[in-house]
Amino acid sequence: MSKKTIAFLVLLIVAPIIVYFLWPSDEARIRKLFREGTKAIEDKKVDDVMKKVSFNYSDDYGFTYLYIREGMERMFQTLDNVKIDYSIKKLEIKENTAAAELEVRVVAHRGNDAGYIVGSLDKPAQMRFVLDKERGNWHVSRTEGLPFNF
Repeated sequence: MSKKTIAFLVLLIVAPIIVYFLWPSDEARIRKLFREGTKAIEDKKVDDVMKKVSFNYSDDYGFTYLYIREGMERMFQTLDNVKIDYSIKKLEIKENTAAAELEVRVVAHRGNDAGYIVGSLDKPAQMRFVLDKERGNWHVSRTEGLPFNF
C-alpha cells in the first residue's frame, strides 16, 4: 500500500472518532440555549430571545410565539438592569423532545424601584420548559409554572 492509501484509511477511521468527541451533545446544546437565552433577555435583545422559541409554541396560558414576542417587547420598554439567576435541576432528553426543570430568580429595575419579578431570594420560581428539536436545533415549545407576579 502506498502512503496516500494508508493516510486516507487512517483519516477515514480517525475522523468519525474526532467528530464524535468534539460534536456537542444534546444536553450541552440545551444548556447553551438557556445560557444564551438568559444573556439575550438581560441584554434586551428580542430577536435573540425569540430564536430560542419554537414558532409552534403554545401552552396552557394561551401564549403563542407572537404573544411572547409582543410581551417581551413591552417588558423591555419598562424594565432595566434585568439579571437572571437560574439553575437546571433536571434535564430529560428523549430523541427529539426534552424537558428541563429550572429554579429561576429574576431581578429588575422599573423606574426607581428594584426587586424580584420572578421568584424571590428565599424561594425561586419552579419552572418547566419543554423543548423540541426542529431542523437540528432545540427550541422551547412549552412552558409550565410561569409566575405572574411581574
